Amino acid sequence: MAHRFVKVKVEDYIATLSLARTESLNALNLDFATEIVDSVREVGSRDDVRVVILESSARIFCAGLDLKDFMALGLLDAGAKAAFFFKERVRVLFDSCTVLEECRKPVIAAVHGQCVGGGLDIICACDIRLCTEDASFSLREVAVGFVADMGVLQRLPHIIGQGFTREMAYTARFYSAKEAERMGLVNAVYPDREALLARAKELAAQIAANAPLAVMATKEVLNYSRTATIEEGMDRAIQKNAVFLASKDIREAAVAFAEKRKPEFKGE
Repeated sequence: MAHRFVKVKVEDYIATLSLARTESLNALNLDFATEIVDSVREVGSRDDVRVVILESSARIFCAGLDLKDFMALGLLDAGAKAAFFFKERVRVLFDSCTVLEECRKPVIAAVHGQCVGGGLDIICACDIRLCTEDASFSLREVAVGFVADMGVLQRLPHIIGQGFTREMAYTARFYSAKEAERMGLVNAVYPDREALLARAKELAAQIAANAPLAVMATKEVLNYSRTATIEEGMDRAIQKNAVFLASKDIREAAVAFAEKRKPEFKGE
């Protein structure tokens, strides 16, 4: 599928999605969000993709919402009709985050430069976040008169806790890469974009080497367990394993162990 703003590359079971609305510093508008949704759905359905890396081809990761575009489309009108249909008109913005969370394949966000507003919403819907030393993060909405509504207020507390989330949400200030690592927003910080992408690919390869059905099911159970009881989460995992006991991948793992070699999983 050809896209203007999202570049897709698949190699060795790893799909790299490069956000490439470079002239606008990846500011989110409806067309861009639509391409993100379509691209993630595309790679998420491919058998030759086991892991996704989300990165930016622009000078920064994401400048947030493209307010100029929304004003030009009349989406910020105060009229009752515009307000009534607001959610339907901008639904693809919400979908651009939800699709990452619901993607059956793990998604690694590789962030360099600023990650603002909607960009933070996007990476919070990913499974793992890495960044460069020059990265900075801002939950920016209250600084421009909005309430963050793309899921960050719901997802971020599961990542960094209520205290840090509320601090970020109320202050709207920029947080450095070191602060983000200390809060647990990112797993690790790297000196530059080259080192960041190298580590993201290394991590993706480690994930891709495991049984793909088991990895996908693990993501599903983790997502489900955020709002379930421990017992309910365990039951979901047991249901998955009842199916996997008959899988070819489990047999391959057993044979590989006996033969003292690495297993070659097929996702079957």
